[in-house]
Amino acid sequence: MLRAAALPAVVSRGSLVLTGLLVLSHCSSPGPRPAIRLVDEFAPELVADAPLEIRQAPSLDAWDFTASPPAEAGSGPGPTLGWRAADGVAGLTVREGKLSARSTSDWPLLMVQRAQGLDDADLIHSLEIRMRTSAGANLSVALLGDQPPPGNGQLVAMVRSFPWWETTPVVSGESFQTYQVRFGMGQSASDTRFVFLRPVDVADAVIEIESIRLISRRQHLARIASGVGWHGFQEIYRETLVSHAPERIRFDLDLPERPWLDLHVATVDHAPVTFRVTARPAGSSSPGRLLLNRVVTTPHRWEPASVNLADLAGSRVEISLALSAEEPGSLGFWGTPVIRNNTAPPVLVQGAPRLESAQSGPPRGVVFILADTLRKDHLNTYGYQRKTAPLISELAAQGARFDHALAQATWTKVSAPAILTSLYPTSHRVANFTDRLSAAATTLAEVYQGAGYATVAYSSVPFTGKFTNLHQGFEELHESSSLSRKDSSKTAREFVDRLGDWLSRHRETPFFVFLHVFDPHDPYEPDRPWNNLWADPKRRDEQKKLEDKLREIISDPILRLFAMPSREELMQAGVDPEPFLRQNRDWYDGSIRGLDVEVARLMGHLQDLELLDDTLVVFTSDHGEEFLEHGRTFHGQSTYGELSQIPLILYHPNAIPPGLVIPEVVQSIDLMPTLLELSRLPVPQEAMGQSLLPLLEAARRTKAGDGSGFDRLAAGLGWQPRPAVTEKATTTGHATPPPRDTESFALVWQGWKLIHHTLRPAGGPQYQLFKFPEDGFDQEDLAGEHDEIVSQLASLLDQWKQRAEANRLPETLPTDGLSKEELDRLRSLGYIQ
Repeated sequence: MLRAAALPAVVSRGSLVLTGLLVLSHCSSPGPRPAIRLVDEFAPELVADAPLEIRQAPSLDAWDFTASPPAEAGSGPGPTLGWRAADGVAGLTVREGKLSARSTSDWPLLMVQRAQGLDDADLIHSLEIRMRTSAGANLSVALLGDQPPPGNGQLVAMVRSFPWWETTPVVSGESFQTYQVRFGMGQSASDTRFVFLRPVDVADAVIEIESIRLISRRQHLARIASGVGWHGFQEIYRETLVSHAPERIRFDLDLPERPWLDLHVATVDHAPVTFRVTARPAGSSSPGRLLLNRVVTTPHRWEPASVNLADLAGSRVEISLALSAEEPGSLGFWGTPVIRNNTAPPVLVQGAPRLESAQSGPPRGVVFILADTLRKDHLNTYGYQRKTAPLISELAAQGARFDHALAQATWTKVSAPAILTSLYPTSHRVANFTDRLSAAATTLAEVYQGAGYATVAYSSVPFTGKFTNLHQGFEELHESSSLSRKDSSKTAREFVDRLGDWLSRHRETPFFVFLHVFDPHDPYEPDRPWNNLWADPKRRDEQKKLEDKLREIISDPILRLFAMPSREELMQAGVDPEPFLRQNRDWYDGSIRGLDVEVARLMGHLQDLELLDDTLVVFTSDHGEEFLEHGRTFHGQSTYGELSQIPLILYHPNAIPPGLVIPEVVQSIDLMPTLLELSRLPVPQEAMGQSLLPLLEAARRTKAGDGSGFDRLAAGLGWQPRPAVTEKATTTGHATPPPRDTESFALVWQGWKLIHHTLRPAGGPQYQLFKFPEDGFDQEDLAGEHDEIVSQLASLLDQWKQRAEANRLPETLPTDGLSKEELDRLRSLGYIQ
């Protein structure tokens, strides 16, 4: 439970802090408690004792057709070395030392089943192929761990439905070229059974391949010098220094008042590798003092290895990271090596009035909870009849609840980048399944990291991890593939367990946590005991049978996979929509209740660590979910209210008084500037949202009876009312939500919601107009009755489009003027390819 006894003090303290922060809202600060991140301090000249020769690790698999033997009956894979045509390929054979074929479609597929290296837990880094093609622009590769279904038709449908493809351009012509396709999904060799190759993307191309090699991370790193990288073990990734035994990396550093080295270590070698940390006075020739001597014998896992540097506080020292092993060149991974300072005071903005309360500085920590697929109208704090979320309701009662928050997109791939960059989707350019956020973007995590905060992210779907480039600014990332339950959408329990451990290690340093939980997402059925809280247990088996029946009817591959029918498909299958939806809604509500309990556990961790009063907690969602309000189920398919309206709650006892209710329409992109101003950190100039602090202060004064109206107060405090916009773009590929050939923009302004269907099915309306918020689910179209309002709002939407397009990020990071070392570092961290 949150401490109700503290509420009177919180009201007074929060009033003072909130008013003070409004004064500071346009000031900037270098940030509190700066940390020394050794990945930032690294330079190649700091490496000593490099091995004379770096060992060469063998390829995981190598198919060399130049040495391919002739075919003999019963002799194994034959001259094609196990490669076979899956679809769109004719005449596959080995001729004159080359695997040759002709593409018969723009989706030619070759495949091979791996026969060696299946016990190797190392990640697959890349595929190298030497080939030539007479035509085509792109080469693509995909890895698959499961047994493919029988029949090429099913196989092709599967790989097109989930395009986990990595692609590189090809040069057609007479010359053989060597291409390297890097894998960004972090798949281990032991989990990879099949390799799929799409050598070209056009029909009637002649393809000739001399060799194909799968390169492991171990083999790749053995080829290059020590340096900075973004590396994961068991799908937990960290900014990392990689070195080869017997190297030492030496740093001359001025240590802060109470320093400690935040560190994890790992290796990919089965033989023992020893990690040593030593310190000596800068400029000294003494051997130094040994601070860490860790022998790692288990590969492919991170081991915590933090070092207390308190007795070296305030001095200039040489810190040495040394690696030793019997075999020269053995690899060591120094994960998230950061020297943190536990006791530095908060940094106040220069020239700003000092706040009277000792607890009135920026929050020590920020926890951002993003609950995927959560409709606000299924939370009892927003009036839902079921008590689905009592703890979240208490957070709202003791903090601030925003009644009309709108998402900028209605599926995670597009919405999450908008939240974390304060950019509309048109501006951040992420639209399709495989799109990556440009490294030119400034993320919320990057600002906190640059200010010295420890940053960690827990991602429940690849869309919020490195697959979208959203690892930018995080020192540590737990990908969804790190979860122990691969087939469950209920991720909060395991991530809260991990976060509790992380918070205990970082309780005395400023921190930023991004906790993306998936519990409301389908499959809706919750864990026990919530599975039968509202749902009828007798209907479970019947519901599963109905899902299987519907999969035979649902036409779209992605919706078929998730058993998400339209109303027409339900009727076609002879399934009564209401009981089918009731069971899903009952499970959905039970999953929310299960999530609420895990949020309560997280708040308990914060209280046990004495962090609750000094932590800013954000609770929101990326989008809602459809339950046939417009004839569909699932999400991402429109800009209607069941998808665009989201919950938003802010809780911070030291700055936000309890019981604030904000009636103004706000947007997800407003969160970044709000959190940064509460933390006294500069807001990136390109941010398109605006801080919500004026609304919080206006709500406080209105509640206290101090003022003449919320709107006038908010405007006087700096709030600038502006339209809120939600986007739905056209997409490509079967893994994106349908319909893929439609485009719409929704604009909410002054009691109205206009949807402009810029690309629509034949006969569909160009404009729809609804009252907002009265008609929250957009049921009664009034466009035909209010031509003038439609025209006015359409003009506003056109003006917004011009601004959003003018603010577009470059597709890739501009590299003009960057040195080779700077480019190599960006590639090693995964920001550019």
